Amino acid sequence: MSEVYKALSDPTRRHILEMLRRSEMSAGDIAAQVHVSKPTLSGHLNVLKAAELVDVTRHGTTLIYRLNTSVLEEAIFALMSAFKIGAPTGGHAVKEINRATEK
Repeated sequence: MSEVYKALSDPTRRHILEMLRRSEMSAGDIAAQVHVSKPTLSGHLNVLKAAELVDVTRHGTTLIYRLNTSVLEEAIFALMSAFKIGAPTGGHAVKEINRATEK
């Protein structure tokens, strides 16, 4: 989980995730909207892949990135549980979160 939090700590990576939330994108499409050097962008994408926040598929010579929402949801729920956000009295936040995700 620490890799996920590390990945989310950078504003450029959060921006990339916001873009991928709207639709899957090629590395070139991401590069056109994120104004960093290609090696820096590659580093950001590698961190996101290592944290499993993005899935990558190859179409010919093009890499297509898409948001892996299940890992992001897991990180959010873990934070909510750790800080007792949304916890009913008695501290059963994890049960409440699990019940909410089953719907």
